[in-house]
Amino acid sequence: MSQASTLTRIGSKIKVNLEQVRDRIPTNLIAQLTNDPRGTVLDYKMTDGGGIGVVLELSDGTKTWFFEDEVRRA
Repeated sequence: MSQASTLTRIGSKIKVNLEQVRDRIPTNLIAQLTNDPRGTVLDYKMTDGGGIGVVLELSDGTKTWFFEDEVRRA
């Protein structure tokens, strides 16, 4: 649980690094993130490798998740 202190707080505004996710997300999400890469952290998601991702709500209401290393503080 030592990782908990480094997690992005729920409610935080963060940006998605489009260059890191471009190869794994659908075209419509790429277009949305190109227009506005910011989102609000809603929750956390356990990944299959034992890491933790963040669930974001984007400006258009879309909810999706990203690995912690694919986002940065806005």
